[in-house]
Amino acid sequence: MEMPTKHQAIASNRDAWNDSARHHKDSPEWQAHWRAVEHADFSCLDETLTGVLNQVGIAGKDVVQLGCNNGRESLSLFALGARHVVGVDQSAAFLEQARELGSRSPHLPEFIEADIHRLPPPLHGRFDVALVTIGVLNWMPDIGEFFRHASQTLKPGGALVIYETHPFLEMFDPEAADPYALASSYFRSEPFVQNQPIVYEGKVEQQAAPSYWFVHTLGAIFSGAIEAGLQISHFREYAHSNREEHYDRYQGQEAQLPMCFTWVAVKR
Repeated sequence: MEMPTKHQAIASNRDAWNDSARHHKDSPEWQAHWRAVEHADFSCLDETLTGVLNQVGIAGKDVVQLGCNNGRESLSLFALGARHVVGVDQSAAFLEQARELGSRSPHLPEFIEADIHRLPPPLHGRFDVALVTIGVLNWMPDIGEFFRHASQTLKPGGALVIYETHPFLEMFDPEAADPYALASSYFRSEPFVQNQPIVYEGKVEQQAAPSYWFVHTLGAIFSGAIEAGLQISHFREYAHSNREEHYDRYQGQEAQLPMCFTWVAVKR
C-alpha cells in the first residue's frame, strides 16, 4: 500500500474526524455532557490528569488545549481555576459541538479551527499552559514538528502537559484471537490505517476517509520535545488505561503493561 505524504495524511485525518463527529453526538456521553456543562464546576478530567494539572498550577492561567475535540476537556479546565481557555482543533464538525457545549457553560471558552502545523500567529507565545490528551500525538506524522509548533504557543517558562496512552500498548491488539501476543513492532514506522468512522466504542460498518494512526516511541517523544527547546520536568507511567474500553483487559495483570503516562515539559 502506498503511504500518503505528511500533508495528505493530515488532510485525510481531518476528513475522517469531521465524518465521525455525528456518531459521537449520538452517544449517551454527549447527552451527559450536554446537561453537566451548565454547572460552573463541571469536569470530565480523571484523578490522574487533575492531579498533574494542579501540580503544574493552572489557577489564574491562560491555557490552550491542542486537539480539543468537542471541548469537554477544555471546559473542564475552568473548574481548576483557569483564567482563559482556548481549544484548538482541525475538525470543524467537532468544534461545532464544542461551541454548542460552550454556549451552555457559564464560562467563556474560545474555540479555534486550525491544524497544529498552521497555528495562527495570535496563538504564538500567548499561553502559560498547553494541554494535550489521549490520541493527539498519534495523529501526527512528524512528532518533532508537532513539538516545535506546540512550543510556539507557550510563553517562556510555560508548560506543555501531556496525558497519553503508552506507546508500548501499540504492540498489542485487544481484539485479536490472542490479545496478549505481540502484534506489532514497538518501532513500527508505517501508520495503522482505518477506513471506517473513528468511534471510541465498537465499530461503524461504513466507508469513511482513511485515518492514519502513527506510532511514536518514548524516545522519539522525548527527543522531539528536547529539540524543540522544551525541558522535561515530569514523567510518570501508569498501570491504568485511559483509552477505549477493550484495552481494560490489560489492567490488573501480574506482569503489568505500562498503559498511559503523564508528562510535563517547560519552555526554556
